[in-house]
Amino acid sequence: MEADSTGANMAEKAEADVEMTENPFEPYIESLRQQVEDQDPVFLIGVIVALAVVIITCVFLKYFLTSKTVRTAVLLVGLCDSGKTLLFSRLLSGKFKRTQTSITDSSAPYKAKNDRGSTWTLIDLPGHDSLRSQYLEKFKLAARAIVFVVDSAIFQKEVRDVAEFLYVLLTDTVISRNAPALVVACNKQDITMAKSAKLIQQQLEKELNTLRVTRSAALSSQDGSVGGSLYLGKKGKDFEFSQLPMKVEFLECSARGSKGEDGNADIEGLENSLAKL
Repeated sequence: MEADSTGANMAEKAEADVEMTENPFEPYIESLRQQVEDQDPVFLIGVIVALAVVIITCVFLKYFLTSKTVRTAVLLVGLCDSGKTLLFSRLLSGKFKRTQTSITDSSAPYKAKNDRGSTWTLIDLPGHDSLRSQYLEKFKLAARAIVFVVDSAIFQKEVRDVAEFLYVLLTDTVISRNAPALVVACNKQDITMAKSAKLIQQQLEKELNTLRVTRSAALSSQDGSVGGSLYLGKKGKDFEFSQLPMKVEFLECSARGSKGEDGNADIEGLENSLAKL
C-alpha cells in the first residue's frame, strides 16, 4: 500500500516537472499580466501611444533612407549649344551625331565603366531658358549626379548666364538636401580659345558671389530677413564651391574630339567621374 502511495507521489512530481519544463516562463507571464491589470488605464494608453510613435518613426526613417538610395538619374544640364546632346550620344554609343537644340528630354540607360557594373539613367534636359525650370523640376528628385555642361570656347560671353543657372540649381532646396554629385564639364576643349576648367571655376565663384549679394538683397523683406531659396555657401565668406553640401568637380572634355567627326571624343575624365558614383 505504501509502495503504491510512493509511486503515485513520484508520478505527480514527474508530471509537475514535465509541465514546468513545457512552460518555464508561465510564472513570469502571470506576474506580468497581474502587474498590467493593476496599472492605471491612462498610463497604459500612454505606453501604447509611445510605442506607436516609435513604430511610425522607424517606418518613416526606413522610407526616408530607402528613398535616398533609389536616385539613379544622371542629369545633363546647361545652356543651349553647350554640347549636351552630343555628349549624351558620345557617352551612350561613342559615336558622333549631328544634333539640334532640344525641346524635350531624352533618356537612356548608361552603363558606367567600373567593376560594379553600375547602370544609371542618363537624361539630357533642354537648355532653353523657357524650358529649364520645367524639366529640372520634373527630374531633380531622381538625380544621383548633375553634369553641368559649359561651352568653354565662349564662356567669357556667357559667364553671367551660366552663373545664374548654377545659382538656381545650387539654391534649390531639394537638390541641396539630396546633395547629388555635381560635375562641371568644361566642354569644347578642342577649340583654341577654350578656357581651362580652373579659370572657369574661379570666374564662376566670383560671379556667384556677386549674384548671392544681389539676390539676397532683392529677396530681403522689410525686417531684414531673407525668404525663398537657400543661402548659397557660408555667410560672411566669399563663395567657394568647397562650401557646398555636395561633391563638386570641374573637368575638361570635348564631345566632338580633336579629330572631329571621324575621331573619338575626349570624355575619359567624365566617364571616370561617373564610374565613381
